[in-house]
Amino acid sequence: MTRRALIGGAIAGSAALAFPLPAMAAHSEWRLAIRNVHNNESVDAVFARAGSFVPEGLAELNHGLRDWRTGKSIGMDRKLLALLVQLREKLEIRGNRKIDLISGYRSPETNAALRAKGGEHTGVASQSQHMLGKATDIMIPGVSLDRLRGAALALGGGGVGYYPRDGFVHVDTGRVRHW
Repeated sequence: MTRRALIGGAIAGSAALAFPLPAMAAHSEWRLAIRNVHNNESVDAVFARAGSFVPEGLAELNHGLRDWRTGKSIGMDRKLLALLVQLREKLEIRGNRKIDLISGYRSPETNAALRAKGGEHTGVASQSQHMLGKATDIMIPGVSLDRLRGAALALGGGGVGYYPRDGFVHVDTGRVRHW
């Protein structure tokens, strides 16, 4: 392999990792509107435009998806944000229509407390994707949970959990699985 081919491959590989799949069209923008059901805070942010991330939009979403119990935040997985946009588009929902957030980032302290409160059978995993900034529990007013779950499963972007009794669908960018 020539040096030029090696460098070109490394650049192409880095570019693929730098932006979540699928690649966004050069003329488009990715926007998310989220409302936290626990504190009624809302975020409506453009986080990518014309193939580049918008730092201010990412910061707004990281804050909006923070652990509302502790106030701690993390840089949310960009693939998760892209997956939420894809989910909204699959459901043919406008970009400014709010997704209700039940849980986004969850600090290890909050995760441990939730597990301890309800025991092993709470649905709170000890190694939760929420603690990595790779998961959300959501619902969308006016969209049935069955339809939301079906759209998430059809995308095949990671884990999909269905909690009809609790009124939400879990979506994450871990390995593809469902429960």
